[in-house]
Amino acid sequence: MDKKIIATIVAGTAAAVALTGTAQAQTTLRMHTFIPPVANPAKTFLIPWAKKIEKDSGGKLKVQPFWAMQLGGKAPQLLDQVRDGVVDVVWTLPGFTPGRMPRVEPFELPFVHRNALSTTLALQEYGPKHLGPDMKGYKPLLVHAHAGFLFQTKKPIQKMSDVKGMKLRAASRGGVWLLNALGATGIGLPLPQIPSALSKGVIDGVTLPYEIAPAVKTPDLVSHFSELAGDQPRLGTNIFTFLMNPNSYDKLPKNLQAVIDKNSGANIAKMAGKNWDAIEAPGLKVVKSKKKNKFYTIPADEVAKMKAAAQPVFERWFAEMKKIGVDGPALLADARAMIAKHAK
Repeated sequence: MDKKIIATIVAGTAAAVALTGTAQAQTTLRMHTFIPPVANPAKTFLIPWAKKIEKDSGGKLKVQPFWAMQLGGKAPQLLDQVRDGVVDVVWTLPGFTPGRMPRVEPFELPFVHRNALSTTLALQEYGPKHLGPDMKGYKPLLVHAHAGFLFQTKKPIQKMSDVKGMKLRAASRGGVWLLNALGATGIGLPLPQIPSALSKGVIDGVTLPYEIAPAVKTPDLVSHFSELAGDQPRLGTNIFTFLMNPNSYDKLPKNLQAVIDKNSGANIAKMAGKNWDAIEAPGLKVVKSKKKNKFYTIPADEVAKMKAAAQPVFERWFAEMKKIGVDGPALLADARAMIAKHAK
């Protein structure tokens, strides 16, 4: 065969190999979420996770973040976007779409949560046992909690009766039910709507952890911050889901699937739990930097009143679970036992 023809064939083959290698090197997962990149969860978890994926894959797998709903839609639609393959990965709260993932809700009921680490580790044990139906259509990367929410309000809350008549935001239906039980008007709002709702007087305050406060401007828009006396200083927590589209995962070669698996579930749960407990400090620092802000600890006798008032929330949730054939008391018992185990 003519040497020029051979050379052409070799060159063409090399070019094809190079293109194949380039295509693999540029495999990109589009990650969509509702928070801005300046928020603590973005800076301390999502961005480092994306970088770790790229590093562990030798650059063959990249995660491209899209912040603050850049790809369109509203925060409650994120679960549909990843399930339907509009995006590859999302980080969101199932509580934005009440009842969508009901089996995670025991962890969001009042006074069940202790801290981010024990709740997040408990969820790794609880998930395989109970969350199968909720996770149908998703490849779960992590289910976890934040450090827990406290009152962040325009007027002080130092006792249960102070809550009466306030319009307060919660992230989940359990949180809304709790606020209603305490005498407030509970309003379910996605995080991005908080600054506007506070500014316009639609709400008088929120239930949030400190870590996210700077991202939604509560240090500027409210002045009073109330935690609880005792070994459970927060009213409750919210559950977050870090989810991948199953087809996006299945299309990856085995070596890249292994990278995802290495950075998912129990392999990252301890790190994530510790992270969400730790990022309270920088959030609190920003809140305290505003001289107008005041801080309270609701005394134990008032906390006891709140816990008593919250009991109908559990009965209401049990009734909702019964409607879908789920044993609510059994799920709650498992959640509490698993948290207690990991809190030791």
